[in-house]
Amino acid sequence: MIIKREQYVKSLLERRWNGKVKIITGIRRCGKSFLLYTLYKDYLRSEGVGDDCFVEIALDKRANVKYRNPHELYNYIVNRTKDTEKRYYVFIDEIQLSYKIKNDDVDEKRVPEEDREMLYTTFYDILTELMECRNLDIYVTGSNSRMLSTDVVTNFRDRGTEIRVYPFSYKEFLYSTDLEKTEALEEYLMYGGMPLAVLEKNETEKRKYLAGLNKNVYIKDIVERYKIRDDEVLDSLIDSLSSAVGSLTNPHNLANAAGTLMKRKTSDHTIKQYLDYLEDAYLFISAKRYDIKGKRYFENMRKYYAMDLGLRNSKLNFRQQEKSHLMENLIFLELVRRGYNVDVGMVEITRSKDGYNRQSQYEIDFVVNTGSEKIYIQSALNIDTEDKKNQETFSLKNSGDFFRKIVILDGNVKVWTDSDGITYTGVIPFLLDESILGF
Repeated sequence: MIIKREQYVKSLLERRWNGKVKIITGIRRCGKSFLLYTLYKDYLRSEGVGDDCFVEIALDKRANVKYRNPHELYNYIVNRTKDTEKRYYVFIDEIQLSYKIKNDDVDEKRVPEEDREMLYTTFYDILTELMECRNLDIYVTGSNSRMLSTDVVTNFRDRGTEIRVYPFSYKEFLYSTDLEKTEALEEYLMYGGMPLAVLEKNETEKRKYLAGLNKNVYIKDIVERYKIRDDEVLDSLIDSLSSAVGSLTNPHNLANAAGTLMKRKTSDHTIKQYLDYLEDAYLFISAKRYDIKGKRYFENMRKYYAMDLGLRNSKLNFRQQEKSHLMENLIFLELVRRGYNVDVGMVEITRSKDGYNRQSQYEIDFVVNTGSEKIYIQSALNIDTEDKKNQETFSLKNSGDFFRKIVILDGNVKVWTDSDGITYTGVIPFLLDESILGF
């Protein structure tokens, strides 16, 4: 079965021949290569692009190891695209595996210390040069945000554009199964959206595959890339983050939690570094805490969400299945997948008790930002009593502004709005109908 991933193909089509490098990023094994080499390529073929107009090279293949040298990669592409009357599509897979090469013809002693990086040729340099060839449309995939997303501005300036790819959404997953919507949601909350896990119908094999990704791909990649000598700390940190998805935390708290699992101490600095590594590898995404009334961020407190629920559950051996946490993680992923900036909201309220004014902090799960507009979203399994409804909506009612407010409930509840102007919807309609947010 082929899931077409039309939104990503559309994004690529909108950007073709725009004079920029198209940088397709995302967690390893989420379908970046399949998107580029199969879905996108098949579309171009359907428009009449011939096979001789594609130049493809996968840097993670053993046969192509020599092309990790940027000079070799450059020469290969130039030799394959000599016909200037033809337009070529250049696909480079796993570009972060390209390493830098020192330029021996430059006297290092004459180069100031702060400019020493300029002594090296990198893939940024060769891609920037290739972009000058007007008959080349260049696409690269990569699995490390530090080398790609955060460096696009500094290395490509305005000559690179990113397309972030995620594991299958619930909507994409639903198209791949004959399960009813509610059953499909339960399956998705358990096994997530990694493409090969979705397509595998045997549950035992699903679990083996997800466990293998965690151990033999993601953890191994991070250990090798950053030369980590003691991977027990990293492993314990992933367990701690997986157990606490949707909980406010900081490096100090996580160092304590990881230390408890290992029965030995680790430093806040080490944990901070490892958190950066995990986000760079797209295993987790963090959300900052935002004071809605004070209009400021709390830099020391964040929430971390797993990029894929199947990977999260597998790391915990499918033991911790608190649906409220899984649903919150699912909603967050859907929001960032749609391209929104998402914060964790906090409302500080002063209340009088026993003759004293006391300040208390109340959480709004998500503050969804789109320029000058915001939407406040609360994730709640149910509001089956008046007390429960009041509890879930208290922070929304006290935000002090008039931005739209939505409570997302479990199941397939139809959209409705109460007398306070708060909208309620089931998580299934929310996942299937983007218009519910009103943007």
